[in-house]
Amino acid sequence: MYLVAGLGNPGSQYEMTRHNIGFHTIDYIADELGVKIKKLKFKALYGECEIAGEKVFLAKPQTYMNLSGDSIAEFASFYKIPTENIVIISDDIALAAGKIRIRAKGSAGGHNGLKSIIYRLNSDAFARVRIGVGQPEHEDYDLADYVLGRFSKEEIPILENSIIRSYKAVCEIIENGTQSAMNKFN
Repeated sequence: MYLVAGLGNPGSQYEMTRHNIGFHTIDYIADELGVKIKKLKFKALYGECEIAGEKVFLAKPQTYMNLSGDSIAEFASFYKIPTENIVIISDDIALAAGKIRIRAKGSAGGHNGLKSIIYRLNSDAFARVRIGVGQPEHEDYDLADYVLGRFSKEEIPILENSIIRSYKAVCEIIENGTQSAMNKFN
């Protein structure tokens, strides 16, 4: 059993923002697999599907980014999902827009959603698919404003491609392991 969660913030004011690329990826995966993300449990909207013969929960925590760990920890605890069977999809400003990077474990890298998950799981040993959203052009630009900003018209096709590759990476993680996905997609 796996939990694949995309990080973001609930509410229409956050739709199409850089910080919500995890939500967009979960929506894409759900559409590809014919899953409805409508159920509400453990402070998350979620749906169930099967990937490579494994039961998979697709989740979008509704706790706001900085408290994502509350939802992930409750899900994992209730369903007894081992930490190594959790895949988190999040934005990453350290990566160029459209680039993806897969890791089996590691630090939060300054990402508050990942910090919350590491804290609540008391472990950093979960897979993550980080999607690059680029950095602000000016050093003095407020980072919060940047990640809560919307994608430009030029960025959308690049990010759509990264969402498709992230979906393939998630399938690879579930079917053949995180190391295999790292070898194929990093």
